[in-house]
Amino acid sequence: MIIRIEPESEVPLYLQISNQIIEGIAREHIQPGQSLPSVRTFAADLGINMHTVNKSYHHLEQKGIIRIVPKSGAIISSPQDFNEASLERLKNDYRPLIAESLVVGMSNQQIQELVTSMIEEFKSSKEETQ
Repeated sequence: MIIRIEPESEVPLYLQISNQIIEGIAREHIQPGQSLPSVRTFAADLGINMHTVNKSYHHLEQKGIIRIVPKSGAIISSPQDFNEASLERLKNDYRPLIAESLVVGMSNQQIQELVTSMIEEFKSSKEETQ
């Protein structure tokens, strides 16, 4: 999996890394049980500070996407059962994005079509790798 960082982006580097790892999992380029590179190695490969990678890993751990195992590193978690806590966390994450979409003039249908097209994009990239 290739991580591309945009230093000039308004999105913090640790979130860029986290988001790309999440997309890699969604596209099945990274599998449950697979290890991520060590913080030191990943930081060196990306040419960034180790603390940035560490922050990204802890962010992913808080979301339940990876497990940080002492002396073993960061390991992709198996898919979790969808539960009420997950639903609430995702609602809180989606809320400002949906509000912004409405504020900039998107219709309900445009928002739904955008979400559907993104899901299809993830599904099609899964099929390409199989």
